[in-house]
Amino acid sequence: MAQSVLVVPYREFLLAGLTAAVVTFLLVGPVRMLALKLGAVAWPRGRDVHVTPTPRWGGLAMLGGVLCGVLMAFQLPALRLAFDYSNEVVGVMLAAVVLAIVGALDDRYDLDALTKFAGQVMAAGVLIIFGVQWVSLWVPWGGTGQGNFLVLGQEQGLLLTVLLTVALVNAMNFVDGLDGLAAGIGMISAVASGAFAVGLIVKVGNDPSYYSPALIAAVLGGACLGFLPHNFNPARIFMGDSGSMLIGLLLAAATTSESGKTPLGDTQAFNALALFAPLIVLASVVFIPVLDLLMAVVRRTRKGMSPFAPDKMHLHHRLLEIGHSHRRAVLLIYLWAGVLAFGAVALSLIEDPFIVLWAVGIGLLLAVLASVVPRARRRADTARARQPVP
Repeated sequence: MAQSVLVVPYREFLLAGLTAAVVTFLLVGPVRMLALKLGAVAWPRGRDVHVTPTPRWGGLAMLGGVLCGVLMAFQLPALRLAFDYSNEVVGVMLAAVVLAIVGALDDRYDLDALTKFAGQVMAAGVLIIFGVQWVSLWVPWGGTGQGNFLVLGQEQGLLLTVLLTVALVNAMNFVDGLDGLAAGIGMISAVASGAFAVGLIVKVGNDPSYYSPALIAAVLGGACLGFLPHNFNPARIFMGDSGSMLIGLLLAAATTSESGKTPLGDTQAFNALALFAPLIVLASVVFIPVLDLLMAVVRRTRKGMSPFAPDKMHLHHRLLEIGHSHRRAVLLIYLWAGVLAFGAVALSLIEDPFIVLWAVGIGLLLAVLASVVPRARRRADTARARQPVP
């Protein structure tokens, strides 16, 4: 049994995240110059929103911030325990380096989809080797000898881990279409996932072996925060595939690690929502990018195109189309993602679900109203323009 410390190290998690933020912010300048020098530049295309050549490789600055945040955590007495009880964080960092390198090569040389897919599977394999793998799922109808838990076999857990990791990586890659969009969604998702992980630490009695997912979420959130000032409209640099795939991988690692730390059969310590929370949080924090991904796959397949073929029909493009400005479209997607992500986390941590459901309902209503206002205004302007002049 792991020896618990007396107080949850909130300040240490915050310090690791702030370290990642500061280092990322400072690294963007040198990385931007390197990208310009070596030709890792995004030239405007027909489906793009930006109209000027913009350097990529912002993901490399984010990777540097994440690694420095983890190194800072390794120096802190409380968070050092996370490395003593598990190799998960080390494995996640190795997988992050692998995928960031693949993404950086794609940003420069435009790799084919099969090569990128192989890199994503390789990164997921590294996670599995270091023990970051789905091992059980909570089900309402009763599990396999462990209360309401369905214990996954080795092959089932491996396959589920690879599928979810690849799906998250590609979902974040697809949603990276407006300045600041992927970084903001990544930060919101990381904070929500981190809040759930910290709540899990509190519920199990502050066992240091549960620190890994909270630390991963903290450094990811910090890296996104540090990159956002350089990337918000008008962007001076893009994160590129090296950044969007990094965000997807770290989110997958954090939620997968959380899923493996829910006590099997312990239905007294957690209510049903808390038991199901890893999947709820996973679904909510990536609802927007995954929905965009699924819509893109269906849309392109129906047209006889490859699911990876680019187009200009993503959710952010549609918001621009109905009259939202660039920044307003990004902030609206932030609102949708935040309501869903933090609503799911609150459901798993707050005893009275009705208060949370009311708050989420009000938030969703406000998001819907804010999203449709330009469309209604455009229809009113069109109707006035069609009226005959007296």
